[in-house]
This record gives sequence, C-alpha cells and structure tokens, in this order.
Amino acid sequence: MHAVGRDGFAEWLRSDVPAATVIDTIGLTADFRQRPHATVEAHVEILSRIMQRPGLCNLLFLSSTRVYARSTETKEDTPLLCLSSDPSDLYNLSKLLGESLVLQDPRPGLKVVRLSNVVGPGQPQSTFVGALLEEARLSNAVTIQQSPDTSKDYVHLADVVRLLPLIAEQGQQRIYNLGSGRNTSHAQVATWLERQGVDVQFAAQAPGGFRFPKLQIARLAVEFAPPQEPFGQTSINLHSMP
Repeated sequence: MHAVGRDGFAEWLRSDVPAATVIDTIGLTADFRQRPHATVEAHVEILSRIMQRPGLCNLLFLSSTRVYARSTETKEDTPLLCLSSDPSDLYNLSKLLGESLVLQDPRPGLKVVRLSNVVGPGQPQSTFVGALLEEARLSNAVTIQQSPDTSKDYVHLADVVRLLPLIAEQGQQRIYNLGSGRNTSHAQVATWLERQGVDVQFAAQAPGGFRFPKLQIARLAVEFAPPQEPFGQTSINLHSMP
C-alpha cells in the first residue's frame, strides 16, 4: 500500500495497473462553504472514478461523523437529517452521496468509515485544537471562544493510521464509526493544556455550548482494539504535535 498525492493522482486514475486496496482520503474540510463544487467533486465525482478502476477489491471511503450533526443517535444505521438550504449541510450531503455510491455497490470489499475529529502531529490550524496549539506556541496562553461545556468526539491519528488498513482489508461490516466513543469538553481540553503549562481563559461572551451526540463505536470495538482516549495521560502532549 502506498500514498498517491495530488501531483500523481490524475496519472494514477488513468493507469490500468490494478489497485487491489484503496483508502480514499480525498476531501475538503474548513473551506467547503467557499468551494461547494470542489466539495462535490472530491466527495462524489472522484470517488466514482476510483470505484471504476480495474481490479479494485477493497475500497475504504472516509466519510465524517459530521453527518450526525442533526441526530440524537449515532449508530451506523441511524436515519439522518439534512437541510439542503443550509450551507453547513452541503458537506454532509456530499459525504452521504459518496457513502451511498459505495454501499450500493455489490462488492463486499467496498466500505465506509465515518471518521471523528482527528488529533495528532501536524494538526491543521484550521481545526479547533490546531488553532489552540498555534496560539499556545506563540504566547503560552490561549483564549477559547466557545463555552467550556461544548464537547465532541476526538480520535488520535495513531489509532486512525492503525485501524484504517485493518478495516479496509479485514472488516466484516460495510460501514463503521471511527472515534474514541467518548466526548471531550472544551473544559477538559483546557485542563489538558494547563497541565502542560499553558494559561487558558474562556471568552466572557462565549456562546452556549454544543454537545455532539456520543459516538457509538460498538461495531468497531467488536472486531478491533478500540481507540484510546486522545487527551489521556499516556496519549499526546503539546510538544508532540508540531
């Protein structure tokens, strides 16, 4: 298994060399509202072309746990709500259409992973944790602009790297949630930063907290060793996330 980057992707798509296992990590995140057509292309059109390559046996399409944003349940077979007029739901709808392409295909080796919020080395500054880390590096102090009780699921990059190939080649189901299965609040993230010597404040006018529904990972845990708590004592630290 090897990585195909942006520069070589078009050539790889045109190639007739069989691709037995593919993990599709192509996607837009923070800028999807400004690039709606590129979002649909990344999550649907390119996926469709990958699925039509010769010799494809195993495909893992990376979707997102964002698709549960309007739901109270987070099982993989939960019916999901979307509002087509909401710009935020464009991302969810495009991911769900990509999922549908994969799951309607009769080949059992074509699967979907709904991935949680990944934290680890090289954390993008466009993410909540990445922005805090950059602020902490510059001044050793951060101000969190959201309520302390805002919470969501995080998963460490090491667990993602470990589990994706296993799911692609050994998974018995067609769709999995991949996250820690526990929510971490902004207050807990603040404590994690404070343990590492960072001064943390919450904005006085921070909006009310949003609590993402707890991610169900029972399907994943039955087959594989479940992910660890990414903000635990033995997990990551500020200096391991350049």
